Amino acid sequence: MMDLNSQNNVQNVTQVATAKDDEIDLLEVLGILLKHKVFLVFCIMVGCCVGFLASNWARPQYTSDALLQIDVKGNKAGKAMGEMGALLDVASPAEAEIELLKSRMVLSYVVNQEHLCFNAYPKDPIKRLTHKEGRMDLEELHIPEIAITDKWLAKTIDDTTYAIITPEETELARGVIGQPLVASYAGDSLTILVKRMRAEPGQVFVLVQTDPLDAMRGLVKKLNVAEKGKQTGIIGVSFTHQYPDRAAAILNSIANVYLRQNVEMRSAEAEKTLEFLEQQLPGVKAKLDSAEKNLADYRHKIGSVDMTGETRAHLEKDAALQRQILELEQQRQETTRLFKEEHPSVQTIVKQQNRLRAELSKLKNSAEKMPLTQQEVLRLQEEVAVQNAQYTSMLNNIQQLRVVRAGEVGTVRVVDYAQIERLPSKPNKKMIFLGCVAGAFLLGALLIYLLQMTKRGVRSSLEIERETGVSVYAKIPESDNSLLSRRKKGKNTLPLVDESPDDPASEAFRSLYTAIDFSIADQKVIMVTGMVPGVGKSFVSKNLTALYASNGKKVLLIDADMRRGVVYSKHREGLGDVLSGKASLDAVVSESLVKNMYTLGAGNSEVAPSELLRGDNFKKLLEDAKTKFDMIVVDTPPLNLVTDSELIYPVVDFALFVLHYGRHSMDQIKESMIKVDRCGDKPHAFVMNHVEHDGRGYGYGYGGHGYGKYGYYSNKKKKK
Repeated sequence: MMDLNSQNNVQNVTQVATAKDDEIDLLEVLGILLKHKVFLVFCIMVGCCVGFLASNWARPQYTSDALLQIDVKGNKAGKAMGEMGALLDVASPAEAEIELLKSRMVLSYVVNQEHLCFNAYPKDPIKRLTHKEGRMDLEELHIPEIAITDKWLAKTIDDTTYAIITPEETELARGVIGQPLVASYAGDSLTILVKRMRAEPGQVFVLVQTDPLDAMRGLVKKLNVAEKGKQTGIIGVSFTHQYPDRAAAILNSIANVYLRQNVEMRSAEAEKTLEFLEQQLPGVKAKLDSAEKNLADYRHKIGSVDMTGETRAHLEKDAALQRQILELEQQRQETTRLFKEEHPSVQTIVKQQNRLRAELSKLKNSAEKMPLTQQEVLRLQEEVAVQNAQYTSMLNNIQQLRVVRAGEVGTVRVVDYAQIERLPSKPNKKMIFLGCVAGAFLLGALLIYLLQMTKRGVRSSLEIERETGVSVYAKIPESDNSLLSRRKKGKNTLPLVDESPDDPASEAFRSLYTAIDFSIADQKVIMVTGMVPGVGKSFVSKNLTALYASNGKKVLLIDADMRRGVVYSKHREGLGDVLSGKASLDAVVSESLVKNMYTLGAGNSEVAPSELLRGDNFKKLLEDAKTKFDMIVVDTPPLNLVTDSELIYPVVDFALFVLHYGRHSMDQIKESMIKVDRCGDKPHAFVMNHVEHDGRGYGYGYGGHGYGKYGYYSNKKKKK
């Protein structure tokens, strides 16, 4: 039981820890974004500018819509024609009509009727942004074949006059609205007819003669056709254009062309069927005359035949069954126009036909019991009745087809024509603007993330201690004051610990001072170096020296970077001059702004710094300095660039290696420690500089362990 409880407790703790880690990750992301808030604000401002330009650059588009009704059941004339109506009933499902609406058969007429192959596009970016572009509508445009792909322009002169500009940027001719203009060019001629022009003088338009097939493709892209509901037969059609009147005109043209072609198609089919029936009519009439003649001849041959009541009833029932079978056949033909043979509606009609044919077969079998004379008379009368029904039906169909040819309205009608819209349907300026702002923010965040990925160095002091066995004495946080202090390096300014004692970085330096003071006891010489430039070793050296001086010790800060010295000194001479024997230590040491803190600059030397450090001169200098100062801090060049630090390391008492937070890989740190170990066995430790506040928090203290949030032990009293 106890084991089960323990397992549950461990699981609960794990879940809580996982949730906490997730929260920390979110805080880290927020912290990173806040750290780069200036860059994010810049990205958002750029997004606002791009959004404003994009939303205004997009030309307003107007959408007009129309409504069509498809008669999927056939019209009245079709129903009245019987089987001929079934033959002519070309009503199709809405999907087929939608494809017909978008077919080249319809759109080619619209392209020609609305002159969609001829276009004049305004060319003025400023007017486009301010939505003050002009307009030019063309009815005709023929560009010479030799220059059809070149850039032709039309420039407005006044309200009614325009000039044609050739690809060579010369004026070819001038034209007037409503009058065709023909001008010779390169052995050919340019023809243009401007229907409408509304633009300020000087407005330039680009003339484009589009291929008809390309014009139809562009028309289809702007055309939207869809059925309203399912199996309703109502089709909604919409069209989008830059100009609202053109959108309505083009859409109405599409509807009218489609309507006219539907009527013409039905009339053409009616004409063909009428021609066929008129050719077949004499043959049907001849069969009827032959049947009547055969019946009359037989009666004349046998004389008068007394038809019993049973025979007359048999004849009437036979005629009724024949009529019902014919009606069902007409229904079947009409139904198969909409459904396949396997559809239940078609199968129901087929079953009824089979039942009636079975009754007709029984009726004929019963007629065999009659006298032979009556059987023959009955057969001849049935033949006359059938031929007469076919002839009468054909006459009726011919009459109906003549009506169809003369005045049929088709299976399509326009319910609502397109109207001119006053408000644009797009672009949605608000969405474009917000999308650009959001995109800029996400792009900025992505760039920050990629930047952080390039800085995926070691950030954990515990990891450094575990992998190298060397303690991390402190983590110097990044702050506004520390950044300002770093920019002042090389100038005679106060260190950060004296200028801003309550800064979180100053608190971290005091923690570093305490850790080092415990480590070196009575030893005097501290070396401060870094693996690469830019880690802040001089910043650490200056503030560490100032802390020793503030505790009553006489301290000397030596700038041993004789290539790029940054420690301020009143004298031009410095370490290089002392090691070369050109100056004495007492002559080149200068006081600083901090009491008890003295500096020795890098100085000058004609000899390579590594050669000056290779002998005993630097060791003798330190021995001399120990007699005059309580502490000595040596600021050395980067460890991985030159050998100066390796030459200085054996003669110091303690080495402090400055790491840049998040910049160094663990392999780089280990490689540097191997290099140091080859130079001797000296006490040394790490200090992490430039520690970023990323939401995880940071602290300062011995062994890399911190004291919570910075500023907690501030000397400033809280205001009540």
